[in-house]
Amino acid sequence: MNTSRLSAAPPSTARAMSMALSQEPTTMATANDPFLWLEDIEGQGALAWARAENEKTLGVLQSDPRYRRFYEQALSILQAKDRIAYVSLGRRGLENFWQDENHVRGIWRRTTLESYCSQDPQWETILDVDALAVAENRNWVFQGASYLRPEERLCLIHLSDGGKDAASVREFDHEAKSFVADGFHLPEGKQTVSWVDGDTLLVARDWGEGSLTQAGYPFVVKELKRAQPLSRAREIFRGEPTDVQTVPLVLRDSEGQVHATGAIRAISSVERDYVVFRPNGPIKLNLPKKAAIVGLASGRLLVELDEEWEPDHVRFGTGSLISYDLAEWKQDPLRAKASLVFQPGPRQALSGLSSTRNLLILTILENVQSKAFVYKYDQGAWSATPIQLPQHTNVSLSATSDQADQAMFTVSNYLRPTSIWYFDAETQKLEGLKTTPTAFDASNHVVDQFEATSRDGTSIPYFLVRPKNARFDGAIPTLLYGYGGFQASLLPSYLGPVGRLWLEQGNAYVVANLRGGGEFGPQWHQAAQGATKQTTWDDFIAVAEDLIRRKITSPRRLGVIGGSQGGLLVGAAITQRPELFNAAIIQVPLFDMLRYTSLGAGASWIAEYGDPAIAEQRSWIEAYSPYQKLIPGKTYPAPFILTSTKDDRVHPAHGRKAAARLAALGQPYFYYENIDGGHSARGQSGRTCASTSA
Repeated sequence: MNTSRLSAAPPSTARAMSMALSQEPTTMATANDPFLWLEDIEGQGALAWARAENEKTLGVLQSDPRYRRFYEQALSILQAKDRIAYVSLGRRGLENFWQDENHVRGIWRRTTLESYCSQDPQWETILDVDALAVAENRNWVFQGASYLRPEERLCLIHLSDGGKDAASVREFDHEAKSFVADGFHLPEGKQTVSWVDGDTLLVARDWGEGSLTQAGYPFVVKELKRAQPLSRAREIFRGEPTDVQTVPLVLRDSEGQVHATGAIRAISSVERDYVVFRPNGPIKLNLPKKAAIVGLASGRLLVELDEEWEPDHVRFGTGSLISYDLAEWKQDPLRAKASLVFQPGPRQALSGLSSTRNLLILTILENVQSKAFVYKYDQGAWSATPIQLPQHTNVSLSATSDQADQAMFTVSNYLRPTSIWYFDAETQKLEGLKTTPTAFDASNHVVDQFEATSRDGTSIPYFLVRPKNARFDGAIPTLLYGYGGFQASLLPSYLGPVGRLWLEQGNAYVVANLRGGGEFGPQWHQAAQGATKQTTWDDFIAVAEDLIRRKITSPRRLGVIGGSQGGLLVGAAITQRPELFNAAIIQVPLFDMLRYTSLGAGASWIAEYGDPAIAEQRSWIEAYSPYQKLIPGKTYPAPFILTSTKDDRVHPAHGRKAAARLAALGQPYFYYENIDGGHSARGQSGRTCASTSA
């Protein structure tokens, strides 16, 4: 057995490791896990082990004669000066956050619409994050800003040290382009902050002992006044420690008027209670648990339903969007009458929505193809008008304006460079503004949409990007990607570096639209939760088998890739059906599902997977938990496991322990841990190859 990769492990683990590996995975207790020491994120031994693994992995990869060429090609695409600068539409112009080789942490900047439409936009810097990091000696990662409307002069900037979800919040003067002296400043934490007015915030954060849920998120909301220390903030709502988290609610329209304040209790990752504050006390809204208030448009309150609901003998189907007259709702939230905005058909799902000054804009999926519509409320009903954007593409909203009926859309597919389109509903002007530079030669590839049949007979769609002249003799190297969780949809997008480094070599790329995702609405997600989570893994395996059946590829030529929940997906696939694959890329993964609720933010995902502390639920989790399924006597596809030390969402121990266990089994693998970077690997010092969802 080759244990050379475990040289940094404490000597006392050797015997325990040998004993644990000799047991069946279903009986291996936590007490017999020889790699628990790797759960100590900043532990000296764990970090030494991670750094040693990094050196080995980089040594092998960088010695490959293709490495430098591929690295430089990918970097040139990612840092191209003429790539699209995505913008928001604000009162002071179009804003963008930009990173390149000279601005590694990034600059927050703005321009005008006229300048943006030109070949060489002139940008005004609002905040240089690189300069700020140097001045304050911190590894700042910019996580966005929330404005005080309607003026949008003051904002709250979220800055993470190293890319963690936990961030510091500081008040910034957008016009003066400087932090406000003695302004609001909340120290680092997983926190949610909402403006009420210029002197008042609603804040959910760590207020001290007993104020965080098991998942590590706040459940206490307080009102904080300007110049008031955190210790003097007034508690206005308290959820339950068993919740996932509680966050503030401020319903504000495009003119900046606040129509209601309150709190949202996230009971689980899919269920919530809404409470609004009234003069005579708080009121719990009579919405179903699987419903979300998603905004205001045309003087109406919008609610999205993830379950069927029948208030006042009117039935709204799962996945519907409904609305209330705002004035009626404010007068009596419990008796206001809802009306339908949109209800999906059998192969449809609401993909995105946003409001302009007077209108509502929806993007709707149909069989994983998307279109955009303008919705207008007039004379007691909503009417829909399609926006004539390019067909057979993925259309998503990238920006909308509060001051006018204007919007921007991102239009993309796997082979066509992404473009930005501008739409003015008042003048009906629709034009393409920007197109990302061509990253690879797509002339030799085509896109097919196929369906595989899963174990229970359900058809699972997937996209295949393949060479035009494919011979279907099982010889095409193919990379299969999936996610399948948290109602997140995998939609067509330009492949960029994947196209250059993978497709141009004559290879194929596949994206599987698995149950657990949101491609066909909430029901597609709910079909693969808890006791039925194995359905996601079955769907993925079915797509792999279909690729082999069609002779597009063969097990020797098939690799799999996924991150976070997708990392768990890949882990389940290669441990359940290792003979189907020859390689795997596993990014910031969940892996030890018997301990996931004790690691990072894992407890917030119990609604997705179940609770291993409950015997019945532990049994179905144990049946697929990849860490425990790594056993002697089997050969697994060689995985490349990537994690991040600063990932405070999915704990790096999942990836660390998977690699250590593979090493103990004498199995080949690569492991790389980004010492900074967080769950999205955005920290400046790290090098990588990759909501409260995983």
